[in-house]
Amino acid sequence: MKRFLQIVAVLLVIALAYVHWILPGQVERGINVNIEHEPYVISDEAQALHDSLFVADLHTDSLLWKRDLTKRSTTGHMDVPRMQDGNIALQVFSATTKSPSGQNYESNEATSDTITQLAVVSLWPPRTWSSLYERAVYQLDKLKKLEANSEIVLIRSRQDMQALVDARTNGERPIGAIYLIEGAHPLEGDVDNLDRLYDQGLRIAGLTHFFDNELGGSLHGITGEGLTDFGRAVVQRANERGMIIDVAHSSPTMVEEVLQLSTSPLIVSHTGLKGACDTPRNISDELMMKIAADGGLIAIGFWDAAVCDETPQGIVRSIRYAIDLLGIDHVTLGSDYDGATAVRLDAGELAVLTQVMLDEGFTEQEIRQVMGENVKRFMLAQLPAS
Repeated sequence: MKRFLQIVAVLLVIALAYVHWILPGQVERGINVNIEHEPYVISDEAQALHDSLFVADLHTDSLLWKRDLTKRSTTGHMDVPRMQDGNIALQVFSATTKSPSGQNYESNEATSDTITQLAVVSLWPPRTWSSLYERAVYQLDKLKKLEANSEIVLIRSRQDMQALVDARTNGERPIGAIYLIEGAHPLEGDVDNLDRLYDQGLRIAGLTHFFDNELGGSLHGITGEGLTDFGRAVVQRANERGMIIDVAHSSPTMVEEVLQLSTSPLIVSHTGLKGACDTPRNISDELMMKIAADGGLIAIGFWDAAVCDETPQGIVRSIRYAIDLLGIDHVTLGSDYDGATAVRLDAGELAVLTQVMLDEGFTEQEIRQVMGENVKRFMLAQLPAS
């Protein structure tokens, strides 16, 4: 019997080690795909220009995964070394707290949830296994630990943002990070939880994700409804606190109503333009024009459902379409790195976009604005003062 128990104990240790160290990486490698391609050739002119840019990206889900983001990896799309290679100056880190299996762009029920499975397999604290709020807190804590152990600096205010801009102007290379919740379901129906997350560092509130929630209808949900009373309360509270509102994944009706209600301009943190890529992932050009006319930002994604062609040339075609439709001041990057997407350029390869834009006749000013100056200006205007 003693020998049997020893064998069981050893097998249990092996199983736990597999779950802890191996399984999460296997899961991510099958979900966050780097599509194989020949190395990109970057001219000296393009590299010099890219190195001089303030590069910003409005969406990554890298906090979801059990990977040390301070270390270079071939898994996933982003880590600090690759961000440095790509000259990223500002990155919005998203917290996904619930997601239905399949992530159907057409319609999803709110019943299934793959993040619960991921939290258990990745050995997140047990408090996160049943609480969406705690999942948001945990991912924010991961970002703060990344700040403590790397060049990442958490941006909470215009003052922080200006300090980042000044540091990079002076030749230093900190990387600003802004925290976003992808869908406001981690508020768990309590608007005061928005204040609690704000006090811990949350600055961008996405309203919905792949399913309808307490705030209203998702672009990929069932009802297609607009804001609920709770949704209106969240928008108003976000405005009061100086938080930025993200309508990526929101139903068209919700977007219309948020535009009418919000006193601050909106962002769409990762998307495409329907006129350039007619998929269920993208809302109408008319709605995008309204967001831009209200001072908002539209961030172009890097995956197929957003741009229909995930090559650098395809991404740049969507950027060109967006500039022509919305104006140069309202277009930027929203990669959706590490968001269960397949991409042809990771964070370390962003210079290829600068190369392709030069090849396609973009002006230097257009390149600077799209690659990050628009985001810099927006954040300096819209983040809380201090």
